Amino acid sequence: MTTLEGIPLTTRRLARLLTFLTSLTLIGGMLSFTSASAAVTWKPRPEQYTRTVTEKDVAIPMSDGVILRGDVVRPADASGKAINKRFPVIVTITAYNKTLLGSAGGLGGTPADYLVKRGYVQLTVDARGTGSSEGIWRAFDARENADGGEIMTWAHSSARPWSNGITGMSGPSYMGISQLWAAAANPPGLKAIFPQVPGADVYRDIVASGGQLDVGFIPLWLGLVTGAGLIPPAVGSSDPQSAITELLNHLQGAATFTVPLLLQALGGGEPAYDGAFYKERSVINVIDKVKVPAFFVSGEYDLFQRGTPLLFENLNKRGIPTKLIIGPWDHLQASGGTGLDKAGYGSLAALQLRWFDHYLRGVADSTLNTDIANLTYYEQGTGAWARDSRWIGAGLKGSSLKLTGSSKPGGAAGGITSGARTDGVSDIYPIPVQGLCTRSTNQWTAGLPNLLLADLPCFSDNQYNDKLGAVFSSKPLTKAVTLQGPINAHLFTSSVGGDGMLSVAVEDEAPDGTVKRLSGGWQVISHRALDTTRSRYLDNVLIQPFHPFTKATQKKLAYGEVAPVDVEIFPTRAKILPGHKLRIAVQAFDVPHLLPTLPDLLGTLTVLKIHSSTAYPSTINFPSVGTLPIVN
Repeated sequence: MTTLEGIPLTTRRLARLLTFLTSLTLIGGMLSFTSASAAVTWKPRPEQYTRTVTEKDVAIPMSDGVILRGDVVRPADASGKAINKRFPVIVTITAYNKTLLGSAGGLGGTPADYLVKRGYVQLTVDARGTGSSEGIWRAFDARENADGGEIMTWAHSSARPWSNGITGMSGPSYMGISQLWAAAANPPGLKAIFPQVPGADVYRDIVASGGQLDVGFIPLWLGLVTGAGLIPPAVGSSDPQSAITELLNHLQGAATFTVPLLLQALGGGEPAYDGAFYKERSVINVIDKVKVPAFFVSGEYDLFQRGTPLLFENLNKRGIPTKLIIGPWDHLQASGGTGLDKAGYGSLAALQLRWFDHYLRGVADSTLNTDIANLTYYEQGTGAWARDSRWIGAGLKGSSLKLTGSSKPGGAAGGITSGARTDGVSDIYPIPVQGLCTRSTNQWTAGLPNLLLADLPCFSDNQYNDKLGAVFSSKPLTKAVTLQGPINAHLFTSSVGGDGMLSVAVEDEAPDGTVKRLSGGWQVISHRALDTTRSRYLDNVLIQPFHPFTKATQKKLAYGEVAPVDVEIFPTRAKILPGHKLRIAVQAFDVPHLLPTLPDLLGTLTVLKIHSSTAYPSTINFPSVGTLPIVN
């Protein structure tokens, strides 16, 4: 039988399948390169306690009378008896049912036992309307967000016999976002947080990137939270009346929030546009209120690839102790800390221990900031890890390259150059399988396909998918081009039907023809209106456009009209090496990631044209490291 690493292939596939099923419980200056592992001598301290003990479904009353419930894990002696001492408390707030979270194979973050056996208490709380908690779940509405501060105040109280009044927070994804809402309330006792892969701007990060609806992750996520909430609450054996109330609340949430939200969005109703609904749920709007040290983890192929760096930048600019590690990870990998040790600082558990020991226990750590840079990131193209103090620092320059000539579907590519431009027009046909077998598919289903089909060639080579659209490519580089941060494809576009979507991938083409997708971005043409006051410029070059995405600003193109469309491509760090080509691919779909609303569906089935000429100067704009070399 064929084997891989000594494991029968059939068994390995089964293991991936089991991991896949388990992971469903979570779907929610110039830079100098140094090895991130260099000179880091800090070692995690050993366990203080041999066992832990859990008190389940402890009632946590909210100010509106709703009862939330949390599991309290405490240090215990060899007999299993709780240690009669007060400890710092690490709090995790989840919408994925805390009872299921413990069986998620580490994808929920660091297992509670690691920190608890080293002198912490872990409190894991079901968010309002989920798990064993009462109330109706409405996905980060104002009431749920207020719960975060109240939970932390409750955990801080001297009425908790296991709490010394000092608290921190941990957890990925939904649990990471919950930390920021809680921290924004500035509850007493909160000293530090450790959010992995949190989002910032709900609409732009994930729900409707570019103006079309995410149909790969969001329905799956809403279904997961709703389904996990309909599991009969564990508290039923001790408090059957409360259990009945909770289950009815959860059913009401599904009937009055989850299902209507999906139907309204698909029907082109209010949730299809940015506005008050998403403002209430976007933590970027309160990040200025967060004042505690924060350690972020992000993935270059993560669901919140766009949002996490924005959160880091805000705290970093305000002088709050902040760290960010960005690695080559999808959502599930970054949530579980898979490969985090390759950044050179140790495992996820060890990093959390070091962070919390310093900020919660007051342990002196004179090398914390010299060992761990403010920013550590993986560079695509070289596989190197780099360190810096800022994401968009003084060593970056706003750069722009021209699109030139025409691209033929399945044929010759247009060009990318810093030299003279040749006029051209490139057709993009609406083919509803564009994007189907690319790394985008894995990214926007949170990394689930990678668990079962990690070796699928199209996840690492985009050349075949790209034949379905327009391609623009530089000549082989004579000097490396390094880009870092958000990217803008400024494309002069016309549409036979007046609308449609531009799906743009920035890529690295190797000498052997292999094409690696570095990042991607999307933009619905009718949502091309640009808010220049909220857009980001570097050296007068637009690198991160901000579109309003409102019904009032939506406008289709007139027949024959050519207009500039700025496509926000999500941030990354990459070096295109000598001999390689910098390239972009433009298509009209990104399936199964995005689809239009039903009223706009027919309007997307139209031929688009990308114009590149002196009159219509299409460009690709990005922050480059140092002066951009000549690209012919």
